[in-house]
Order: sequence, then structure tokens, then C-alpha cells
Amino acid sequence: MDRVVHFEIPVDDATRAREFYGSIFEWGLQPMEEMGYTLVTTSPVDDKTHTPAQPGAINGGIMDRSDRTPHPIITIEVDSIDDALKRIEAAGGSGVMPRTDMGGNGWFAYFKDSEGNVLGLWENA
Repeated sequence: MDRVVHFEIPVDDATRAREFYGSIFEWGLQPMEEMGYTLVTTSPVDDKTHTPAQPGAINGGIMDRSDRTPHPIITIEVDSIDDALKRIEAAGGSGVMPRTDMGGNGWFAYFKDSEGNVLGLWENA
């Protein structure tokens, strides 16, 4: 069974969004301005795996809004993005952003489901 491992919140003003989410939920926020992305920590992480230490917890990101990603995205971990995209397309979905390298940590992609929702895929390195 593939599980939800990440979320992303698209925003128009990253500074405003960081102030909002940081003050309301006390999330840890690490801006990565050059990428138009902010890492969001909602739960402490394991120092070795960099994954949430609490079972069931997920962390995420705040990103610049785009035409491809206008709404919040949940990301599902899969064994193979390429295989998952084949199953998605066979079931009536479509690819939105192809398998993209994340600097040796793994790969991500975005897809559209049969209802028009955009979701993410993650494959560990």
C-alpha cells in the first residue's frame, strides 16, 4: 500500500504565507528562496532518515503557485514513479510534470487523477 508522505501548499506571497502558517500552527519553516520553496516541518524528524519521527506524521512545503499547481497537493510515495504513471494513465489520469531528480534524495512527479485533481508522487533514491 502506497502512503501519503508529503504535502505542498501553493502561495502567491511566500513571506505572507510563512508568517501565517508559522504563527498559527508553529510549524518550522526553512525558506529556500532560490527554489521558490519553503520546507515545512510539522513534526520533529529523525536525524538519520530526515523523515518524521512520529508514526503517521508528514512534513511538507510551501511553494510558488503555478498554472500546473494551483491548489494544495498531497504526495504519495511509490516504488517506481514510471510504473505509477503508467497505471495512472491506464486508469484515466495523466502526467503533469515528469519524474524530476531531487539531488540524490529521490524523484518527484505531478499527475492529474480521473477527477482533475493534481497530486504528487515520490520515489526514494
